[in-house]
Amino acid sequence: MGFYAEKILPPLLDRVMANPDFVPYRQATLANVTGEVLEIGFGTGLNLSYYPPALQHLVTVDANPGVSAIAQTRIAQSPITVDLRVLNGECLPMPDATFDSVVSTWTLCSIRNVDQALREIYRVLKPGGHFFFVEHGLSEERSVQVWQNRLTPIQKIIADGCHLNRNIRAIVAQHFDRLTITTEYAPKTPKFAGYFYQGVATKKL
Repeated sequence: MGFYAEKILPPLLDRVMANPDFVPYRQATLANVTGEVLEIGFGTGLNLSYYPPALQHLVTVDANPGVSAIAQTRIAQSPITVDLRVLNGECLPMPDATFDSVVSTWTLCSIRNVDQALREIYRVLKPGGHFFFVEHGLSEERSVQVWQNRLTPIQKIIADGCHLNRNIRAIVAQHFDRLTITTEYAPKTPKFAGYFYQGVATKKL
């Protein structure tokens, strides 16, 4: 991982993702998280304030040690005990059927092999477990898709692999037995970056 991705990008990412307009999406995504919980793409720890009060322990993974360093401040201030692991979500060391809930917020856009990551998420979920997510991705509007496709090569460079044009609905649906999802444009966000997918995917019993 290069100097830019590890040292320059993390504080910029923290500032962008702390956007108050994103708070309702975090709240809605995390409201029903229960049991043993894993967060994929923990980033700088911005979700910590929005987990249910009953949650006492959280396992997190993120491949970027730079964002994990920033997260330490929020971890120290949180009542949740966080088991923070710097590793790739495409190869999780946890046994099968470990977690009741897995969380991802604006992360699937950046994972190189997103299908492998989703296979791992499914594997570590218990039967009947839930994958809670909010992501940005491919718009349904053709005029917006054109710009998403044009800008994705640049976005991947400046935002550590982030794709603007992934069809999150289709990608997640391939790996789960049941999917509930809504889509909308986020307020005050350019359409090419602000088409949000929010949902819950469930592993069969």
